[in-house]
Amino acid sequence: MPQYQAPLADFQFLLNDWLDINEHYKSLGVEEFDAELANEIIAQGGKFAADVIAPLNREGDEQGCKLEDGQVSTPDGFSAAYKDYVANGWNAMLGSAEYDGQDLPYSMAVPVHEMLNSANLSWRLTTMLTESAILAITKHASEELKSLYLAKLISGEWTGTMNLTEPHAGTDLSLLSTKAEPVGDGRYEITGNKIFITAGDQDWSDNIIHLVLARLPDAPPGVKGISLFLVPKFLLDENGNPGQKNKVSVGSIEKKMGIKASPTCVMNYDGATGWLVGEENQGLACMFTMMNDARFQVGLEGLGTAEASFQGALAYARERLQSRAPQGVQSPDSKADPIVFQPDVARMLLTQKALVEGCRALSMMYAQMMDIEKYADGEQKHQAGMVIQYLTPICKAFMTDMGLEASNLGVQVFGGHGYIREWGMEQLVRDTRIAQLYEGTNGIQALDLIGRKLTRDGGEMMNATYQAFLSKVSMIEETGAKEKATALLEEWKSVSTSQLGKSAEDVASAACDYLAYCAYSLIGVLWYSMADTATRSENTTLASAKGKTRDFYIARLLPRKDMHLAALETGADTVLAVSGSEFDYI
Repeated sequence: MPQYQAPLADFQFLLNDWLDINEHYKSLGVEEFDAELANEIIAQGGKFAADVIAPLNREGDEQGCKLEDGQVSTPDGFSAAYKDYVANGWNAMLGSAEYDGQDLPYSMAVPVHEMLNSANLSWRLTTMLTESAILAITKHASEELKSLYLAKLISGEWTGTMNLTEPHAGTDLSLLSTKAEPVGDGRYEITGNKIFITAGDQDWSDNIIHLVLARLPDAPPGVKGISLFLVPKFLLDENGNPGQKNKVSVGSIEKKMGIKASPTCVMNYDGATGWLVGEENQGLACMFTMMNDARFQVGLEGLGTAEASFQGALAYARERLQSRAPQGVQSPDSKADPIVFQPDVARMLLTQKALVEGCRALSMMYAQMMDIEKYADGEQKHQAGMVIQYLTPICKAFMTDMGLEASNLGVQVFGGHGYIREWGMEQLVRDTRIAQLYEGTNGIQALDLIGRKLTRDGGEMMNATYQAFLSKVSMIEETGAKEKATALLEEWKSVSTSQLGKSAEDVASAACDYLAYCAYSLIGVLWYSMADTATRSENTTLASAKGKTRDFYIARLLPRKDMHLAALETGADTVLAVSGSEFDYI
């Protein structure tokens, strides 16, 4: 598989031309940021991802992680790469300046995060969870906890984790049983077991800060009785440095299908000392700050993996000679033509390209909304927040579904060679598969979208999203394209509105089809907008490619929305009709 290359031309187009990033920052009153800085950060981030992180990916998958004498070790080179990452300030991009962070806009950081996922998904996971932990502590922890932990988490000297899942409590956290006993001086003893904990232990950082959900004595039953606690691997001494080992240990490292270079740990808390984050019995609300950030980041995992697969498949298809192209000889000096000229191979490559670039535009629009929520105030901030809430399950679920589809297509382009480890394509399939499962399975994301984000608030978030996409349509100058984009957006709004008032079982049965319908429709709107903007780009190759890829998406991929629309309109009867022994005839 060829070395990963950062897709800088596409990022530059999206930032400079499509988002008009200079005007975006100016409108938010943060004129210390501009396109020149954004392009430089993204270029350097791409170089780090390609030159430092990507070369570790294959060997990391081969070596995996080890647990010896209670300490986890990661593959060769991983820890050194992390120290390089920290030394160059990448971990601090989004951290608050009050705690020595760079406080950059999300529109600068999101491209770097995508590229890290493309380069080495296993490596990226530890830094991703640390960023989410920083966000939760920043928003919910006491000033004392912030002063002790935030600066070193933001710098990357320490890392963070998220501890939700237990063997008997996954999606249904009401079943959670980890206990927290107050012992005075604001301290609690945490006792219980957590599973599936990404980077629960590693050899990268001096301390690991675990955010753990647990129950206080006499807490209300169900999710209303969950609290959040900060539990460090090492307790801090009087100087704020790691001192005595806390009573938390690694039971084992999970043996997994993919992301083998990321230590997924079983964690044991045996009266470990912790401190309350936020209010008592409000832990789930605090954790959702972390989870919602992580859900978008997981969507970027799917996007990053898809880009890596596309790059590998395209390079191989240009080199692999097999048969003659049906449209005529393409390489007269060779005995056969490159398979890139075979229509079916071109179909697969264009499917990858159209999905990747459409999802990248969606992720950058999401980043734009996060910038607005971060820097604006009043109604503008509120509206951006609603758009973010509505798009989060779409980004998480659709981008990860797309990541698996694109990675499977990459294997298919390689043929039998794609199934062989040495080419690296099968690793992408194994690695990206988890992204459809963690941070809430994609079915849960679909239920969240149609149940919470659409029907529960009577369509308010959907209407905010409609307005945001309408602003993209208004940028289109070509009359025919604007009419088609408008019609597509209006159809999506009408279909979404029609879901309001449905019965609970009909809503649940329609959830996955509704999410896919939304994604294909909204990305279609973005393709009309992008392709129109590209006609005014100085990069003529990009302009031509955007137009042709849009045409492919509209003709070949957008019709998928109609299949999902037909399914979501059928109701729950066909889903619930088969029951009991009718499943297996026993």
